[in-house]
Amino acid sequence: MAISGRVPLLVLLGLLPVVLRPSFGTMWLWLLVVAFVVCLDALLAPRPSALQIRRTDTAPVRLGYPTETTLVVANPSRRRIRGVLRDAWQPTARASDNRFRIALAPGDRVLLRTPLQPVRRGDLRARGVTVRARGPLGLASRQLTTSVPGVVRSLPPFESRKHLPSRLARLRDLDGRSAVRVRGQGTEFDSLREYVRGDDVRSIDWRATARNRNVVVRTWQPERDRRVVIVLDTSRTSAGRVDDIPRLDSAMDAALLLSALAARAGDRVDFLAGDRRVRARLRATGARDAAATLQDTMADLEPVIAEADWAVLAGAVTSLGRQRALVVLLTPLESSAVEEGLLPVLPTLTKHHRVVLASVKDPALDRLAAARGDIEEVYDAAAAARVLERRRGTAELLGALGVDVVDAPAERLPPALADHYLDLKARGLL
Repeated sequence: MAISGRVPLLVLLGLLPVVLRPSFGTMWLWLLVVAFVVCLDALLAPRPSALQIRRTDTAPVRLGYPTETTLVVANPSRRRIRGVLRDAWQPTARASDNRFRIALAPGDRVLLRTPLQPVRRGDLRARGVTVRARGPLGLASRQLTTSVPGVVRSLPPFESRKHLPSRLARLRDLDGRSAVRVRGQGTEFDSLREYVRGDDVRSIDWRATARNRNVVVRTWQPERDRRVVIVLDTSRTSAGRVDDIPRLDSAMDAALLLSALAARAGDRVDFLAGDRRVRARLRATGARDAAATLQDTMADLEPVIAEADWAVLAGAVTSLGRQRALVVLLTPLESSAVEEGLLPVLPTLTKHHRVVLASVKDPALDRLAAARGDIEEVYDAAAAARVLERRRGTAELLGALGVDVVDAPAERLPPALADHYLDLKARGLL
């Protein structure tokens, strides 16, 4: 049972008889009358369980974007039900305006919409629906909380999708409108045409030239149906924040842009995520749903405070197939983690695949290294310069082992990784 604000006012009205006939007996008699009226009103209130409540399905939404959930409330009873309904969600769903006044006549039905704006990835769930059915005097209500299952799936935001049109335009230019003229691994024959100044003499087709009056060259285009394997590191290093955004979220954004671009290019995209063990696995998807499927797969991933076991992750990459692939490792370029965990397994990967390491760079390091205002800033600058030097040394070591390193701030990493993929494709290195 719940009481309304009218009850204290009714108690205050008891001051009048107490003033007219001051005594403790008068006061207690008035309080008993108020208690009796409140209990009677609660007994006469309709039962909240008489309402039929169900929830419609809520479509997935990108993190930080608004959506809404809908309750269908029906009154199949013979009594009119008035009161308040509250649709409760877990805090990270950011439910607002979720209290509704209801007044349902027998047989009536109403739709109640609760706005949501998730601030965390994953499945966000409803906590319950509370109904207070008021009595005829409005002094007391019957209250009941029931479980009405509801879930909204919050997906990675994919803010880098704004870069996709420009990269697709470059891909179209690369993939037919201006054929690649350098023969090499990762390219396939496109057509024959007459030789013009500037063409590579290695592209001359001597047999075709012998049958024509002019010199004929072969043109090449990027080979389709290649494999791109994206490996997302969910270990402790991914939990760090750069410009108040987790490294893991920035890496997810880069993975989404690359997967959308590679799928449109006709390549097969595989995805792995893990730390000590594999947390998520996704096999090749179609061109149209690659990013959407990957978003759904990554929605529940969170950093794990443990070191990455790169032997396990490398084994998972090998289990996807022995065919040569572009393996993209989305992991921070942290010297100790790379040298102790990743370096021992790199020969296994580079032997069969083209490997790229993509890392989120913290621009605060450059700002600290450039500051020289006072003695404290000088010490900070020395520490930052030391970290930057170690990062450069690790990148050079990886380069010597045949690994391409893409190190860029969070906002620039997705387009930088996409551009590197297009460059490899243009040079026939996939």
